Amino acid sequence: MRILPMLIGIAVVAGCSSSQAPSQTGGDLPLRKVGETALTGGPVRFDYTSLDAGRGLLFLAHMGAGQVIEVDIGSHTVVRTIPDTPDVHGVLVVPDKHRVYATATGRNQLAAFDEDTGAVLFTAPTGTYPDGLAYDPVRNAVWTTNEHAGTETVIDADTGNVRATVPMGGEVGNVVYNPTTDTMVVAVQGRGDLAVVAPDTYTITDRIPIPGCDAPHGQALDPAGQRMFVGCEGNATMVTIDLAERSVLDHNRVGQTPDVLVYDAAVQRLYVAAESGWVSVFDRRDGHTTAAGAKHLADGAHTLAVDPATHHSYFPIPKGTADGAPALWEFEPTT
Repeated sequence: MRILPMLIGIAVVAGCSSSQAPSQTGGDLPLRKVGETALTGGPVRFDYTSLDAGRGLLFLAHMGAGQVIEVDIGSHTVVRTIPDTPDVHGVLVVPDKHRVYATATGRNQLAAFDEDTGAVLFTAPTGTYPDGLAYDPVRNAVWTTNEHAGTETVIDADTGNVRATVPMGGEVGNVVYNPTTDTMVVAVQGRGDLAVVAPDTYTITDRIPIPGCDAPHGQALDPAGQRMFVGCEGNATMVTIDLAERSVLDHNRVGQTPDVLVYDAAVQRLYVAAESGWVSVFDRRDGHTTAAGAKHLADGAHTLAVDPATHHSYFPIPKGTADGAPALWEFEPTT
């Protein structure tokens, strides 16, 4: 890891054509780069990330390399690389169980690993093209979003037994567990809505339409406010939805093909990372989602994690070092 004091106070530099910029950016990103950790696996695509904040362990789906990388964000080192996860998309650590779950999309499988050793605990079949993941702590179940199959596979988190397959009625985006209502919320991009699913009966109990959102995919939840933030892949938009009122509150422009959204609840700040390499930051103020800044961070900067204690953000970048090797970029907020 290399600490970068020379970058203090310097804004992230844009490196993309203005045609890909959000029309309303709010100015430069309110972020300052403070570190860089070299990663394994070569300069190929990353996908989802998952942070065990209590232990300071960050898990990265290195999709192009077919690996899961475990990084100690405190010591800025790679702890281990877990191989044989072909085309890995989703990754999810469940700290209470000391387990890590990953969707091996190339095999249409969910794989479970021991967080302490990296040992494979089980694999389980999913539907076609498993992508994102969510954990239901009440029923000890992992839900996989099977994008092309248009289904959710529900898997016992301990045994790997498949409990149910839930059809969504169209190609699906991500799934989120809502602890306030004890429901699963699925972005159904093939229908342009959010499906609310009862996790005990596996039935869809409500569908919330999302006008102005073409192909809803990524999601982030504000549990306290019951606001869902949804990235719309087809029209470079992020929408804020009041789940209780079943209504859209705000539309915001973001980079082309928004992918991963992360909400930092303590400071009410939202991050939207797009396939175009643009990162947009928003703050919740006076009941609205307000742009705080946007920049082209880097090619491949479409995923991130945020530490809820330090509010530092972490972006795996395929060509993140000066010599074009993969690296984990660390930022602290400036405002």
